[in-house]
Amino acid sequence: MSAGDRMHGGPDALGVPLHDFSTNSNACGPCPLALAAVQAADASRYPDASYTALRAALADWHGVAPGRLLPAGSASEFIFRISAWVGRRAGSAGPPGVWQPQHAFGDYAAAAAACGLPRRHDDGGEGAALVWACEPSSPLGQAHTRWPGATHGGTVVLDSAYAPLRLSGSASLGPAQRDRVWQLYSPNKALGLTGVRAAYAIAPLGHEAAVAQLDALAPSWVLGSHGVAMLQAWVQAPVQGWLTNSLTTLRRWKALQIELLTGAGWTCLPSEANFFCARPPPGTTVPAWCQALRAQGIKLRDTGSFGLPGLVRLGVLPPGAQAALLAAIESVGAPV
Repeated sequence: MSAGDRMHGGPDALGVPLHDFSTNSNACGPCPLALAAVQAADASRYPDASYTALRAALADWHGVAPGRLLPAGSASEFIFRISAWVGRRAGSAGPPGVWQPQHAFGDYAAAAAACGLPRRHDDGGEGAALVWACEPSSPLGQAHTRWPGATHGGTVVLDSAYAPLRLSGSASLGPAQRDRVWQLYSPNKALGLTGVRAAYAIAPLGHEAAVAQLDALAPSWVLGSHGVAMLQAWVQAPVQGWLTNSLTTLRRWKALQIELLTGAGWTCLPSEANFFCARPPPGTTVPAWCQALRAQGIKLRDTGSFGLPGLVRLGVLPPGAQAALLAAIESVGAPV
């Protein structure tokens, strides 16, 4: 998979959509306090290359040792870096492969291919060198159901990009179980600041040596000053309070959006997050239909690239955007 083959939501060759349902960013954002912190960041200076204060703040907030914290340029940057690390560890013995869910973020597969790691979908990851889990998952927004056994000897990564945007349900793993896997966080989605690229991972308990090895694979200043500012804001109580309040709004908007689409003849799939997949009415050819909507300033995510043809993924947006979506649907009809 080349960079040009990867499909993402958000702005495209036509620019910024008027109503963008294609991303999973928090539609209540951007968080004012986090945005102010990013805007106030001193871009005239390098950040601390070791990110000492940032690691300490993130570690304190999560209740873990600072040695378990690994800053990353983005979730995607970490995905490629840990895939390269796993590939190096596999060495000449022949890598037993990377397991990922059947429907998952495309960068898992892209990173595996770039690092020469074969992909697996077979048994939930038992025996794989690298296992990916995402909860709530993308594109479905559902719980992860195929966890490898407790004796799994490979590297298990829990992508928690959408955990802060969970609107229902609960996490599958408790604290002790999470201490046995890598946890990846990218708060820019929850804060409505996806243009700021910054993330971090928490290593399993007792894996400080692995953090040092992954640090060695990163370029200097993997995070710029704006990313540092966003992550420092992320752990502040007022920012977390804003996020909590936004979830209440998103739950209300989600219920309205599902009601609107169901009334228009759509079938909406269950989801625990601020996005969900839906099937348009019979007779709709999704790629042509999405293209027609895009021409009207409405962008949805065709989930064919996730291995789910015939469905679209929709982020939850405010009622005004929902009304615009319904009007565009009625205008476009069902192109084939």
